[in-house]
Amino acid sequence: MRSRLYVVAQFACIAALLLPGDGWPASALALPLVAAGAVVGLWALTANRPGNFNIRPDPKDGGRLICVGPYRHVRHPMYLAVLLFCAGVTVGFADAWRWLAFALLALVLHLKAAFEERALAARFPDYAAYAQRTPALIPWLRWP
Repeated sequence: MRSRLYVVAQFACIAALLLPGDGWPASALALPLVAAGAVVGLWALTANRPGNFNIRPDPKDGGRLICVGPYRHVRHPMYLAVLLFCAGVTVGFADAWRWLAFALLALVLHLKAAFEERALAARFPDYAAYAQRTPALIPWLRWP
């Protein structure tokens, strides 16, 4: 149940960010961020075998721990992709309420990642070692 709430909250924030607005793009950073998010997201999807990816932060039955492709650099490349894409949308429209929605999305993804970390550690014996050597979200930044 809790994992579904994270997904609903995540998509509510994304939907708010994608509402139409005026002045696109308000920043030259908008399109590169959106493109970077799309590239990282597609790379993460291709690194997963069919049926392994799960939108909910619960390991799938029969799923395996992925440590290749973007997962070699960060533990949560899909969350990084969503944040990059949505950061591009946020700076592209530059509305104050979008900044609030983006901050809320970042918080939701942080909580979702923490929930997922616990589930992955419980499911995969090798996860603790993987987490020790691989940053969570930003390749050069170590945080829990």
